[in-house]
Amino acid sequence: MLYGRAGEQAAIEDLVNAARTGRSGGLVLRGEPGIGKSALLDWAAEYCTGIGVRVLRVTGIEAEADLAFAGLVQLLWPVQEHLDALPPAQAAALRAVLGSGGSDGLGGLGGSGGSGARDRFLSGLAVMTLLAHLADDGPLLCLVDDAHWLDPATAEALLFAARRLTEEKVALLFAAREEGFAAAGLPEIRPSRLSQEDAERVLAHRGLTPAAREQVIAESEGNPLALIEFSSERRRYHAAAGPIPIADRVLASFRSRIALLPDKTRLMMLMIAAEGRGDLPMLLSAADALGVGPEDLEEAEKAGLVEVSAAAIAFRHPLIRTAAYQAAPLARRIAVHRALADTATDDDCRLRHRAAATTSPDEDLAVALTRAGERAHGRAAFAAAAGLWEQAATYTPRPRDRAARLGQAAALALSSGHADHAATLVGQAEDLLNDPTSLVTLTEVRAAVEFERGKGRSAARLLLEGCPPADPVRAVPMLRTAAGYAWICGEAEVIRGAAARLTAMGTQDPMIQGLAHLVDDDYARGLPLLAQFVAHPLPDVTGQAPGSLLEGATIRWAAFCAMVMADDDAAAALAGAEVARLRRQSLVGALPQVLQDLTGVHVQAGRHRDAEACIAEAVELARHTGMHQRVPRLHSVLARVAAIEGDEQRCVRLAGDQPDAGGMTGLTALCLLDLGYGRYDRVLERLEAAARGPLRHLTTLVTAGAEQVEAAVRLGRPERAQEPLRRLEAWARAGNQPWAEAVSARCHALLSDDEDDYLRALAAHRRTNRPFEQARTELVYGEWLRRARRRTDARTPLRAALQTFERLRAAPWRARAEAELKATGESVPAAQPTAADPLDRLTPQELQVVRLARDGSTSREIAAHLFLSPRTIEHHLYRAYRKLGIRSRRELAHLDLT
Repeated sequence: MLYGRAGEQAAIEDLVNAARTGRSGGLVLRGEPGIGKSALLDWAAEYCTGIGVRVLRVTGIEAEADLAFAGLVQLLWPVQEHLDALPPAQAAALRAVLGSGGSDGLGGLGGSGGSGARDRFLSGLAVMTLLAHLADDGPLLCLVDDAHWLDPATAEALLFAARRLTEEKVALLFAAREEGFAAAGLPEIRPSRLSQEDAERVLAHRGLTPAAREQVIAESEGNPLALIEFSSERRRYHAAAGPIPIADRVLASFRSRIALLPDKTRLMMLMIAAEGRGDLPMLLSAADALGVGPEDLEEAEKAGLVEVSAAAIAFRHPLIRTAAYQAAPLARRIAVHRALADTATDDDCRLRHRAAATTSPDEDLAVALTRAGERAHGRAAFAAAAGLWEQAATYTPRPRDRAARLGQAAALALSSGHADHAATLVGQAEDLLNDPTSLVTLTEVRAAVEFERGKGRSAARLLLEGCPPADPVRAVPMLRTAAGYAWICGEAEVIRGAAARLTAMGTQDPMIQGLAHLVDDDYARGLPLLAQFVAHPLPDVTGQAPGSLLEGATIRWAAFCAMVMADDDAAAALAGAEVARLRRQSLVGALPQVLQDLTGVHVQAGRHRDAEACIAEAVELARHTGMHQRVPRLHSVLARVAAIEGDEQRCVRLAGDQPDAGGMTGLTALCLLDLGYGRYDRVLERLEAAARGPLRHLTTLVTAGAEQVEAAVRLGRPERAQEPLRRLEAWARAGNQPWAEAVSARCHALLSDDEDDYLRALAAHRRTNRPFEQARTELVYGEWLRRARRRTDARTPLRAALQTFERLRAAPWRARAEAELKATGESVPAAQPTAADPLDRLTPQELQVVRLARDGSTSREIAAHLFLSPRTIEHHLYRAYRKLGIRSRRELAHLDLT
């Protein structure tokens, strides 16, 4: 019977009943030890059993907090026969976790996991898909007790699933202490302290005198565990001394009770606490070696401190385990861990006890820990791997080796999303080294940490300064990354320095040298070099085998160079191929950045719906994977769409206050917005200020230069257009991109007042696919024709511009085109509310789903493509059908979904 928990029980009932009706969800019960979280989970399990809801359960174990996927093994072991229902990459990931299908058979806790994935979110995706599959047979509740002690890989996987599940009849209920288990995005409730009345009901049958009962209630402060513990007959009641936290007072009470037990009983309890998992055969074997046995637990059982079954031994509450372990002398703890290490049956368990029993440097132990770290890394349990390498460093005798292991721990910590801890580890490693050669080994990790923490300029300089001068094989990737960071962050000197280092080494890299020429405005040499870097991988992009050189950094730098060059075709090919690869291999974590790259291509091509769908998915994935710092930069890409549409409030919000290149993206969007509304002075002020700052090289990009030229001309200040036009034309000549040639010719026409320049611009536009830019050219050409009193001729380009602006919903530009058409004498009907496009009713995700369904993909295939469950896909299709006024996939074939 639970007292004082009606609100919490109602919240759990709502969670479960929502799942029964097809709405998945997660809930965290958070509170201090003893507040009744586990009791609520027990009640939830009983409640679900009574209404036919299946229950899966896992309890975090402190002793297993460093064992990769230990919690998932516990949760999923009973349902592993369902793995065949998962997409291949996801099934392989969970088989590696569970120690089947290619592992070494250590139950997932010590397997090599060679077939597992390298993305740390793949296991979460697989868990989500598996739970959704299980829920096809009926609603499912996952109970997660002591979530603060889950190993990081399990916690991350379960939280990913909880955030991503929507329509699958799955509920996840977590219980966690105040500290640990950050569960951003999930609702939380905090069980309250019991009232005086409820506390009295708990103690009603404890046989206490009224005075004793009042004292217990006062000391327990409404904590249910404290009420029960303080009311024990063995306890002598006295007032608590000072404001000691209730958990500490309960812990002290357990210690005092344990101290009264026989020595062998205390030793047996210490063994249970040290072992941590309740593995009865292992415990009995180790106990025999120390001269104790299960009969020595009798007094602890009588005292209600431990519970013994045929298969396991467990403490009644985790605080009892803590008390039993902390109260033991160090020498006795070491002896117990040695006995447990000698009787352990799996490598990771043996290693854990061996480490706990070691108090001095031990290279053999350090090597064993690094091997365990490699196994965890092989299964993408980066946080666990980082912990093992860090632990290995503490046992490493030689400072240089210790530094190397700390560096590896830092790299893994960064991969697990813990940049601050990675920085601490790198700092510790650097303190151990004093020679430049050894410090080079840490440079890449330190730079990656700095970049992830938003210090891109520092990262670029670190890579340049730490580059080994006599090792081109290692130096080129470091300098390439330095140059890329520097381009984004406005460190021109680093780019020049990287190119100089290459020259000094007698080697070359077209990306680095191309960027170096560009920051010095030498487009004629710089752009062809970038084109060379981009063109080299293009022929075989889509056919690369997993693990090839193109996968990862090289293809992303190629896409980066394509975007710098504004080569739409190459950027689309590279980004599209990389998105396809990441989807195919279920590499969730890397997808937001590449979707951002692809979004830029969609925006320029006028595919605004596609752009919004890409960013919506990228933002959702970033949030679900805990990468919240990336969300503002993702949003900034859509600021240009808002600017084109004239949505000032949205444009300003999306542009935000982004640093580095993200700020330039927002700035150019704001300039386009101002240009559309005729605020030319603001355009010039912004761009001229940027041209004097560290991001000057980014103002040379064609879009920014075009805005600057047009603003200057319309303000009647053509002299302020001369320099940006010079750079723009030089860029267009060197880059050989048709759309850049078109924009350059348009800007030249604004100054030259020569019709041939307009015609040259329109001819170039026909060889490219940037409809908004083409419509702008048609608009200014139509304006020129009207001013030349060629009104009839003006109508053709103005009509074309108006049509494009209407399609792109470019309200301020449409208004200008409409006004010009009227000035030619053409009657333009008053703008009527356009009939709502049925596609506008679809969410970005619904649009993605119906497009894939129209192309013949099944719900399972779409689910794997979008990292959702088939049930969620069916839900999106059902809602989309209603919005589109259709009833089946067959009718999708007749719809224009572009």
